[in-house]
Amino acid sequence: MSDELQFDSDELESVPVADDDGDYEEISSEEVDRVVEALETLMATVESENIRWYLEDAIENVFHLVYSDDDETDVQSEAA
Repeated sequence: MSDELQFDSDELESVPVADDDGDYEEISSEEVDRVVEALETLMATVESENIRWYLEDAIENVFHLVYSDDDETDVQSEAA
């Protein structure tokens, strides 16, 4: 799975994300990559399908903080 979500860090350095007050937080692609990798590692150790499903959902949500669906499709095409 981590192969599907890897990108060149030059593509997207950071993307502003609005919080509840309308302020923006910069989230770097490097941080997203680290968190996704950590969640994937954790997911590999989990036996429960329910927990694995929630971790997969978390991975997708974190991934989409800086990457678009088009980016994910490009990476999956390259892996094939």
